[in-house]
Amino acid sequence: MNPRKPPHLYKIADTGSTRSNLATYSIRESEKESRSSHETSSDGLAAHLANSSAAKTPVFGEDNALLTPAIGKDGVKRKKPKTNIVKSNSSFISRVMPHEAMAKRIQEHNLEGLFAFANVNRAFQWLDLSPNNDTKAQHIIKILFTKAHMLCHDVNSLTKGPNHLDIIMGASTADIMWFEAFSQKYARINKNAVINPSAVYQIKWLPGSENLFLAAHMDGTLIVYDKERDDAIFVPEGSNHLSSHSQGSEKHHRPLLVHKSVNSRNQKSNPVASWKISNHRINDFAFSPDIRHLAVVTEDGYLHIIDYLNEQLTDIYPSYYGGFLCVCWSPDGKYILTGGQDDLVSIWSLAERRLIARCPGHNSWVSCVAFDPWRCDDRNYRFGSVGEDRRLLLWDFNVAMLHRPKALAVRQRNSISSHAPLIRNRAESQATTRFRSNSNLTAESVDGEASMVEHPVESRTRTAELPPVMVRAQTQPYVLCEKFAG
Repeated sequence: MNPRKPPHLYKIADTGSTRSNLATYSIRESEKESRSSHETSSDGLAAHLANSSAAKTPVFGEDNALLTPAIGKDGVKRKKPKTNIVKSNSSFISRVMPHEAMAKRIQEHNLEGLFAFANVNRAFQWLDLSPNNDTKAQHIIKILFTKAHMLCHDVNSLTKGPNHLDIIMGASTADIMWFEAFSQKYARINKNAVINPSAVYQIKWLPGSENLFLAAHMDGTLIVYDKERDDAIFVPEGSNHLSSHSQGSEKHHRPLLVHKSVNSRNQKSNPVASWKISNHRINDFAFSPDIRHLAVVTEDGYLHIIDYLNEQLTDIYPSYYGGFLCVCWSPDGKYILTGGQDDLVSIWSLAERRLIARCPGHNSWVSCVAFDPWRCDDRNYRFGSVGEDRRLLLWDFNVAMLHRPKALAVRQRNSISSHAPLIRNRAESQATTRFRSNSNLTAESVDGEASMVEHPVESRTRTAELPPVMVRAQTQPYVLCEKFAG
């Protein structure tokens, strides 16, 4: 497994599966399957609608009627890919190796157990890591690809269940594969690089969506795809592009370039939306818990904060030096963690629009960061990081415990501006630059200007430092940092 991008572990349990609060459609696996009691009861449906309207969760593309699924008399029927991967004669797939007792293992799988999926060179493996499983080391199914290396994958937490798993994979050949594990069927998206020719470095389902997912291509483009739409040759609908002289520039950035808006009237085929944010590789991205913002880190060393519902770039933060490799949000959405080639973990405040602290402790690149949701409240936070130095570090963070470096405190006592506030909120900034979006399809970019703040590099003498509370090293690299066990 690649130590830079840990595999994800997913708990498959019928009672613990996620339900959507974004729509009231009745989704059935087949025509013979009955609806659940809360769906057939009119009183329960009314209560569900009331609760949903009281705390409405934003939905990407909800203002575009062309993205609303057609609702029949039986609701919205969940679709599956059409091509059987075991019987496929596609040159894209070299070989498929299902376990000889695959059907029995799936049938006897404990619903409280764990399924795992791993990208290993040209292979994609489905494993059962449930306790008391004597066949853990043996894959349920192993897929070998002819030329493609699967670089990333994600499981849809909204549609997962005891008999259904929607998985998307991004490949080095720019192909994207939608794979339904239980039926062993698949479909290819961006086939033969018809939409974007660069490799897919990161991929995730959009929160609250059964069909839409976001893929980060190596050319610095973020593209929203629909797993059920066909592909078509894509010509950017926006008029502007990143200029060639900006390649390699780290001082002046352009706003988010909307090559296709989610509000476009052309939604017959993929992509649903396309945004260019850099000429460098996108290493990682993460959705905020309130599903309103997107944090994106790039190889040229910048953290981008995007209001992706409105397709606007709001902030750009630079690293101390080198590229950013990973990013994540605190459970309450107030803070953002980044790690990268400067060997530092950095803490950023969304509301204050500034760097809160740097966290030294690693001796090499920081490859993954994650908050511990069981150790976080409205004031105290626990997070961890792993790096290529084969070290696991744990950190405890509280805003009140942060102190500025002594050098700054001594200098400011003799300064007339020593009592000037260092905190600025999202409505006020010291370096606001106004840009006009290039998309002629987004209302905000036509009727007005979107504000974007490009922040300078913060000096180490002006930034608080946070020491780790635990350091653990081992001879083999750590590869799992996505979730804590408690």
